[in-house]
Amino acid sequence: QVHLAESGGGLVQAGGSLRLSCAASGRKISNYAMAWFRQAPGKEREFVARINWNGGNTDYADSVKGRFTISRVNAKNTVYLQMNSLKPEDTAIYYCATDRLSYSSTYRDLARYDYWGQGTQVTVSS
Repeated sequence: QVHLAESGGGLVQAGGSLRLSCAASGRKISNYAMAWFRQAPGKEREFVARINWNGGNTDYADSVKGRFTISRVNAKNTVYLQMNSLKPEDTAIYYCATDRLSYSSTYRDLARYDYWGQGTQVTVSS
């Protein structure tokens, strides 16, 4: 069992930055790819970013490319999401998740992820 705890969310004006953290416990995350998803009120949870086991490969949703950066420090059992140039449409609850499957075209699908955190709220004002 892996427990994931997101933190770092908050209220920020458009154009500002936030850095989210996902701290894992119960098991080392070095065997997992990790991803961030987000869910706005009344909308489906959507893929944001993914990072492979050693941080050598990353993938991003088109909506956040060039603005968000996912990273990980396996020695700290932690994954990060640096969010720059934030927009009001980035407002959502952000979730961290684990993925033990090999990389494929299905990496954006929620069903392939094994464990999820409780989420952290990000609110971007206009």
